[in-house]
Amino acid sequence: MISFIVAKLFYFYYLLLIIRIFLTWLPNIDWNQQPFYGLRSITDPFLNIFRNVIPPIGMLDISPILAIILLMVLQGVICGFLQGLGL
Repeated sequence: MISFIVAKLFYFYYLLLIIRIFLTWLPNIDWNQQPFYGLRSITDPFLNIFRNVIPPIGMLDISPILAIILLMVLQGVICGFLQGLGL
């Protein structure tokens, strides 16, 4: 049961990251207004980890790809561990 909840939390964060990615394609968004500021404050700290490692190349930012890959790995490890414990 706990592993199911954790998996759903990972899925919810995936959705937030994907929404954030799609919204960056819209040039007229004011990221300092709600709900965009809330989305940015939730996703940017995690994305900034990867932006510090590999900065954006021109208009191409691959930090979301790296973030999603790491989330997938973390989800597999954490949920597998929880399932192994019977949670």
